[in-house]
Amino acid sequence: MSIAFIDLQAQRRRIGPTMNEAILAAVEGGAWVMGPQVREFEQRLAQFGNAKHALSCANGTDALALPLMAWEVGPGDAVFCPSFTFAATAEVVPWFQAEAVFVDILPDTYNIDPDHLEASIQAVKAEGRLTPKVVIAVDLFGQPADYPRIREICDRHGLKLIADTAQGFGCTLNGRHPVEWADIATTSFFPAKPLGCYGDGGAVLTNDSDLAELVDSIRVHGKAVARDLKDRTFEHDPKYLNMRVGMNSRLDTIQAAVLIEKLKVFAEEIEARGRIAARYNEQLKDHVTAVPAVIDGGVSVWAQYTIEHPDRDRLAVHLREQGVPTAVYYPIPLHQQPAYAGHSTGPQGLRVTEDKSKVVISLPMHADLDEATQDKIIAAVRSFS
Repeated sequence: MSIAFIDLQAQRRRIGPTMNEAILAAVEGGAWVMGPQVREFEQRLAQFGNAKHALSCANGTDALALPLMAWEVGPGDAVFCPSFTFAATAEVVPWFQAEAVFVDILPDTYNIDPDHLEASIQAVKAEGRLTPKVVIAVDLFGQPADYPRIREICDRHGLKLIADTAQGFGCTLNGRHPVEWADIATTSFFPAKPLGCYGDGGAVLTNDSDLAELVDSIRVHGKAVARDLKDRTFEHDPKYLNMRVGMNSRLDTIQAAVLIEKLKVFAEEIEARGRIAARYNEQLKDHVTAVPAVIDGGVSVWAQYTIEHPDRDRLAVHLREQGVPTAVYYPIPLHQQPAYAGHSTGPQGLRVTEDKSKVVISLPMHADLDEATQDKIIAAVRSFS
């Protein structure tokens, strides 16, 4: 039996009967776009993430774009983000003719380096070509960025803060969720995420009621919302009164039904992932260059379990020959990708990012990874020489 990198079917086997009932109920209900399950899921999601508002959307990339549209990010604006992340984080910036400024990462958590963020903002201000506007901090591999420090920097410079929790929804820092520092948190429900659906989906969470209302408008073609209807008579569906340019980014009802069931077991799965990661750490710490480190006070949801090895590529071949799948996140940082050649990097470049891209490799990780299978993975890693 082959080892799965992320065994999505294991969870389905575990909660299959209730999942099947939920999906069938959504199908039979007939409200297949933005149906009642969507509203229920948004309420549950907000409660889980300790946010006043949660609004679902079509995918995690749209979730990042929605606040940029709401804040009218545009030409001449700078958006600061790490380069050591998936393309979606930076991809949304040029959609609005803004410029990404890539910031280096911390060597232990792989999350954005607050000191380099500060230096990058100062450099952009000194140059005078761009206006600092937004910071996108990524909860890479499942753990929270250093939000207290990042929030202080954003406040001092007057920048908005997005917590990109596509890999990290459910993570906490000193018991607090990222949205408690960020203006808005975004997430993805891509199937391989810790909280994934059976297709594409995403969401934003915020404690800013005005921002939530604006995002609600933008995700449905710029429809009229309460602020737009004040002192105005319009007795029709508000989606037929378009107050601003928006997009079409809605969550399918079936996916919401799936996510309701998955959210019910999510806290237990986060605990299981933590136990699996701790076991990996204990068994591998003396056999690789580095095992994952989590920020003090942080709880990771372990979207990936990532180690470092100086001969990463040969290790990958060795593990594949032993039936162990691996993945490399990310072999080419975004600032070195052709699509982002015209964007900026912070002062003195991104040395840590570039160094880590050459040595990181991720091992199988999911909440249903049993000890016998994990032992085979550990033995395979330890047998490499």
